[in-house]
Order: sequence, then structure tokens, then C-alpha cells
Amino acid sequence: MPDAPPSSDARSARPQFDAAADLIGLSDHLRDILDRPFREITVQVPLKMDDGHTQVFTGYRIQHNGARGPTKGGIRYHQHADHDEVLGLARLMTWKTALTDIPFGGAKGGITVDPRPLSSGELERMTRTFTSRIALCLGPYRDVPAPDVNTNAQTMAWIFDEYSRGRGYTPAAVTGKPIALGGSLGRDEATGRGVVFVMREFARDLKLPLKGARVVVQGFGNVGGHLARILHAEDGARLVGVSDVDGAVMNAQGLDIPRLLQHTAARQPVNTFAGGTAISNEDLLRLSCDYLCPAALGDAITDRNAAHLACKVVVEGANAPTTAAADVILEGRGIPVVPDFLANAGGVVVSYFEWTQNLQQHRWELEVVQSELLKKMVAAYAAVRDTARDRKVSLRTAAYAIAIARVAEAEKLRGS
Repeated sequence: MPDAPPSSDARSARPQFDAAADLIGLSDHLRDILDRPFREITVQVPLKMDDGHTQVFTGYRIQHNGARGPTKGGIRYHQHADHDEVLGLARLMTWKTALTDIPFGGAKGGITVDPRPLSSGELERMTRTFTSRIALCLGPYRDVPAPDVNTNAQTMAWIFDEYSRGRGYTPAAVTGKPIALGGSLGRDEATGRGVVFVMREFARDLKLPLKGARVVVQGFGNVGGHLARILHAEDGARLVGVSDVDGAVMNAQGLDIPRLLQHTAARQPVNTFAGGTAISNEDLLRLSCDYLCPAALGDAITDRNAAHLACKVVVEGANAPTTAAADVILEGRGIPVVPDFLANAGGVVVSYFEWTQNLQQHRWELEVVQSELLKKMVAAYAAVRDTARDRKVSLRTAAYAIAIARVAEAEKLRGS
């Protein structure tokens, strides 16, 4: 995947928002309210490094909209995580929670940092400092963080512990925690499994079965790894190409996904896997396939490469992987796009389940988590599909229309 900052077009997604707002006849004043964030926080994050010197990073927490409930969204550590990217992702979380009809709003956070050179101790100190500086706007009924790019259950454990200092045991203040600290069973694979649930429904409608389907997954981290594993093991799909930050690997006969997962678990890049041919990330997107699943960072598909994709369907596992300009090209080519805030909503849905379990101090069995996730994902997909058919619009415009209408209704009922 290209190591470049996302474009302003992908961050704002304003053309996509406007198309849906026009479709539902949204008033100008509600457009203004839904476009602007409720609260933005920018903080300094000084970090004493292991060698004794201090570096100062910049951190963000942006709460876009809380009309439907506490704001919800991940925290990412990345060198390109700046204000505009975080704001765009916070907006996306508002639409994601509304589309899946869970009682949250949307938020996002991040620190502008490359976490790869940092030691575990440095990561912990940075996380705790960041948490302490945004804590006044966090809380189980105010704003609930979760993992995102380059953060994980351990990061959430540090946030949980730092937030709980002086407040008492508050597990519902953050989700994506380790199981031992109140995390939910099934949370780790939730985003990837949610993508599969949506793909199964779409495949049935499109009459393009997943069994034997050629699938390309861009990004082999938490989302892409679980996505590939489930498609391979449970659906009989043929994974013909995958990638990570260092490069890609392809095998037209299908990659041995269990072996590849063992390979990457040993911290080996996918392009050194002996069971396929190493190719570039750019060439990966040009592989002939049935389903292309961008599951890495934003802006993977742009107006520079959309005309060269050789897939039948794009299923967005990442947030904002397709720019608005690329969307137009793909629509013109007749390539349907299953949008991100539908396809990858499994993570926030199970985060909602975790929050619920924490408030009740009661743990659900894994079968209950997966069954309830399936219900939410199938209902969201069916609503988007039916709206797209009835209004003769793309799946993305239909998804936006549903989500915007739900948030707008909440705003109006609360007096906006």
C-alpha cells in the first residue's frame, strides 16, 4: 500500500455526502450541523524517550456528532494522522453507527507518530499522556475510544487504566480491551467477520458465489488477516493475492492462507512467502479477481488506478479506501462498491456489544456475539440494498441516505 497521506477529497467525502443529502431533501441548516464537528481537541503529547530526551507529538480527538448517543470511534497512531484525516474518519463513524442502528455517535482520535521505532515502554507512556489530556471529554456516556490503525487491545488496556485512575473501575469507558479486563469475545475478528457477513449477502444477490471466487485482499493486518482466514476456511474462496506495507504476493491457484498467517505471525512480510510470487502493491490492485477487498489505509483506489482494476466487485474493508473521484470511475465501469461504513461496521457493532456487557457486568458467549453481529450486519445490508434498488442509486449513496436521515431525525427531535 502506498505510504502517502490521504487526499483531501477522500477525507471530506463531501460529494458523496451531498449526493445522499440531495436524495433525501436534507435542509441547509441540517447539512451545516451534520458537516461540522461537535467538538475538536488538539493536545501536545510530550514523551520522554528511553534514552532520556523528550519528543513532543500532536494528538487529536474529534467528536463529530452525538445526537444518537455517546460518540464512538478508534484511536490510530500513524505519521499521517493529522486533523483533516481524523475529522474525516470521525464523520465516517457517525454514519457507521447510524447505519447499523446502534446508539452511538461518531468520533475519532489519533497521534501523529510513526509507532514502529517506539519501545513498549514509550508506547505506554505516550498512550497514558494522551489519555490524560483528553480524559475530560471521555466517558461511558460521553465518548468511548477503541482500537484502530497501529493500536490494539494492549493500547486500550492502558487507556482504560489511565482513565480509571481517580474515577474507579470504568471498563465501559473504552472498548477493544483484553478479555481479562472486560473485553468482548469475538472482538478481535469482528471487523473481518462483519465484512464476510456482508459479502455473503451481496454474493447471494449478485449470484457470484464466494465458494471458488477469486479474492484479493489489500492489507493483511487485523481486518485483512481475519477476512482472508474466514473466506478461505468457511466459504471456500480462493485468495489469489494479499499485501502488506512491504509488498504483495499472488498465486492464481490460491494462496495457502493458514501457512501465510503463520508466516506473518513470525513478523515476516507477505512478499517473502514461498507459496506465491512477489509483486508490487500497485500490481496487486490490477490482479484479475471477482472480489477486491481494500483493507489497509485510505485512498487505495483513486482516479489514477480505478480505470485499471480488474475486479467484478469492490468490498471496502478499510475506512475511506476509495476516493470520490474513483467512485465515479468505478460506477461508470459498472463495478459495484460495497461501502466501508456498511462492510466494515462489524468492529463498532461488537464494540457496542462490549460496552453493553460492561454496563451490565455480564459477559456474552461467543455464539451470542456472532449471532447478534450477523443480525445487525444483515439488517444494515438489506436496508442499503433495498434503498439502492428503490431509488436507483449506488450502494454508497443509499448507505449515506439511510445514515444521514437517522442522524438528522435525532437532531430534529432534540431541537436542532
